[in-house]
Amino acid sequence: MPTKGVLTPGLCRAARGFLDWTQEELAERATVSRGTIRDFEKGRHALHRSTETLLATAFTAAGLLLVTREDGGPGVLHPGEPPPE
Repeated sequence: MPTKGVLTPGLCRAARGFLDWTQEELAERATVSRGTIRDFEKGRHALHRSTETLLATAFTAAGLLLVTREDGGPGVLHPGEPPPE
């Protein structure tokens, strides 16, 4: 599970895009409102720790890994793909 602050608005959009999920699909899978996702992705507010955990759990259940990299910040990996060099 990611630490607080790993899930950024851009990372959330990227993970959804990778999975080809709409905001509504993520909201249903994470049991949060679509408005929460919309507002977070637009940078209108930060996430509560519990909400970040729900979103991260939905992404990891779909097979994605949310990671931090000392040289480049947060990212999303799919275990079936080789890591970037």
